Amino acid sequence: MEGLERVVREHPIFAGLDEDSSQRIGGCARNVRFAAGEYLLREGQRASQIYLIRRGRVALETAIPGRSPLIFETVQEGEVVGASWLIPPHRCCYDARALELTRALALDAECLRRKSEGDHDLGYELMKRFTPVLARRLEAARFQILDVYGQ
Repeated sequence: MEGLERVVREHPIFAGLDEDSSQRIGGCARNVRFAAGEYLLREGQRASQIYLIRRGRVALETAIPGRSPLIFETVQEGEVVGASWLIPPHRCCYDARALELTRALALDAECLRRKSEGDHDLGYELMKRFTPVLARRLEAARFQILDVYGQ
């Protein structure tokens, strides 16, 4: 477990997080890997995991009627996939597909929500750290869709 707590503390989204919070979050974590082409998330499914990317690249895609899926962002080491865990109804808003062998730390979303309810300081800290991710993803998707429909 100590190793996962260390990985949590070392990930950029949790930079500067206190040791107690790192331990609490580490208790919700496990290592995962995805082969190239494998999906981490599918649009519409329950947002049950958050992935802290440690190695590899992941395409964030959205379906566009009558066209191939649109990649609106590519994330890599040090970034996050699955920020929809934070906002009800806790459903994924896009597909996330590994472009190459990808290693990540998976955080159980239900575990984090329970811990956030029990410790509002932790919940507020998580909200401050994940809200900018949500805002960046929305902006990236908006610009890609404007580009697609603008042509």
